[in-house]
Amino acid sequence: MISIIVPVYNVKQYLPRSVEAVLTNDTQDTELILVDDGSSDGSAKLCDDYASAHPELIRVIHQKNSGPGAARNAGIAAARGDWFLFVDSDDRLAPNALTRLREVIAAEDADVISFQFFKESVTGESWEEWSGPLQTESRFSLADQPSFLLTQPSCWLRLWNRSVFDDNGITFPNVVWYEDVRTVTKLLAKAKRIINLADHLYYYLDRPGSIMNSSQLPRNRDILPAFTDILDWFDAEGLTKQYYDELCALTVQHVLLAASVRVARIDPNSNILNELSDFTTRRFPDWKKNPYNKSLPKLKQLALLLVSKRQFRLLRLLFKLKGS
Repeated sequence: MISIIVPVYNVKQYLPRSVEAVLTNDTQDTELILVDDGSSDGSAKLCDDYASAHPELIRVIHQKNSGPGAARNAGIAAARGDWFLFVDSDDRLAPNALTRLREVIAAEDADVISFQFFKESVTGESWEEWSGPLQTESRFSLADQPSFLLTQPSCWLRLWNRSVFDDNGITFPNVVWYEDVRTVTKLLAKAKRIINLADHLYYYLDRPGSIMNSSQLPRNRDILPAFTDILDWFDAEGLTKQYYDELCALTVQHVLLAASVRVARIDPNSNILNELSDFTTRRFPDWKKNPYNKSLPKLKQLALLLVSKRQFRLLRLLFKLKGS
């Protein structure tokens, strides 16, 4: 059985498209668990209405607002399936997603089945294919393909065998931001066999207003305890030496680069920028020599150069000129 787990928080406008996409899939041996995370916009009632209309398929969990990580944990605890598929409540599955995933489950012995996705506009009138660095069907473990640790760390981009969670005691953190990267990196490290599909099985909704704004600026600091948790976990598991280059690259790309760009675009004088740089240098003193730096796009290489010199005003200007 595949347990589809959907955290729901104030998404009444988008939830129907997500649920209806499941209903139009082949739902044999499937359960849909809607975890209402303290919604106040009518989403909770909408969840109950769907469960009443499809009691054989849909169950609802109501809880106080605790964030998507806690909602996913609640769904996992209630799940009856051997496989977990996480779907964000404003996204949707492709029409053939469950059929394709079941084909792979039946034919392969896997812990994780990864796939590609479409990036969809709010109107639903346009979308584009997004593919990871591995665009052909392949089978491996992280030890075989360590660069896979650097792929997009979204939990919805993969189908997970329950055993990867249960056997390793891995759960999502009860925080609002960065819960995916804190969890996915650990799960991938523990997976014995990963199947990567070329199929695009998921529609990610590109909603305006999702980028952090000035009122959320301090929350960018939350990436520091997130990466402390990741790096300390790899240390405790004795895996840091094996994945040193990848962990360094992950820190450079998420902490030093992405978070710095977000902050600099809002306030290039913020002290958070120095904290991000200091953290990266403290954990990886040799980060400038990381082999993955050379594979970054030219714009990111230039941005990384500016960050390394702490030229945050120029960094802001760079992205302002690029309009990104």
